[in-house]
Amino acid sequence: MANDNLNEFLKIKNSTETSSSLYFYGDIVCDEWDAWTEEDQYPLSIKNFLTTEQGKDLNIYINSGGGSVFAGMAIYNMLKRHEGFKTVYVDGVAASIASVIALAGDKVVIPANAYFMIHKPWVGLMGAYNSDKLIKASEDLNRIEEGILNVYKDNLREGIDIEEIKEKLREETWFTGKEASNYFNFEVDEKKEVAACVSDCFTKYNKIPHVLKNKVDKTSNEKESNNKKRVQMKLNLLKLGGLND
Repeated sequence: MANDNLNEFLKIKNSTETSSSLYFYGDIVCDEWDAWTEEDQYPLSIKNFLTTEQGKDLNIYINSGGGSVFAGMAIYNMLKRHEGFKTVYVDGVAASIASVIALAGDKVVIPANAYFMIHKPWVGLMGAYNSDKLIKASEDLNRIEEGILNVYKDNLREGIDIEEIKEKLREETWFTGKEASNYFNFEVDEKKEVAACVSDCFTKYNKIPHVLKNKVDKTSNEKESNNKKRVQMKLNLLKLGGLND
C-alpha cells in the first residue's frame, strides 16, 4: 500500500492533465534486474510510463552516460511513437545511446556547457572465438552503427553531411552544447552548473572532459556502496524465491 501511495505522489508531482516529466538520470539498461540504482531506466519502465501518460506532452530530462544500445533504441522508438509534443532538456550529459534517446524530442534544449557524446558501438566478447565469429561480430556492430547513424542523420542541421558525423563517431567526440548545436538541430540554453552523473559507463570512455570526470569520481564511491546493497537485496530475494518453490 505504501508503494502505491508513493507512485501516486510521484505521478501527481510530475504530471498534469496535459504534460508529464520523464527523467534519464542514470544508465540505460535492459531490465529491472540490470537497474542497480533508482536512476537507471529500462524499456519496460518507459513502456509502462508512456501507457499512463498517453497523449500528454512530455518534458524529458537527460543526464546519462548511456548503456545498452538495444534498450536505448527501443526507448527511442517508443518515445518517437508517443503522441504528444516532446521537449528534451540535456541537464548535464547525453552520452552514447543517451544521445540517441535525446533525439526522440521534437525540440532539444542543451546548455552551452553541457555535453553530447557520440562514439562507435562496441561489444564485449568472452570465451573462445575463431575468425568467422569475430567477423560476424564486426558485421553486427556495423549494422548497429548504421541504425544509430540513421537517427543522427534525421536530426542534422542543413548543410551537415553524415560523413562528418561518421568521423566524429570514430573519434569518440564530446561536444559541448554549443558545439553540438553546430551539427544538430538543438536550441542552446545559457550555461549551467554541470550536475554529477550516476553512471557506470564512464569507466569505458577514453576522452571524458576533465570537469565532468571530477564530478563522476565524486559519486562513484556512493554508487558502489549502493550497488553492493542492491546486490545483497537481490540475492536475498532469489533465496526467498528458491525457498518458495
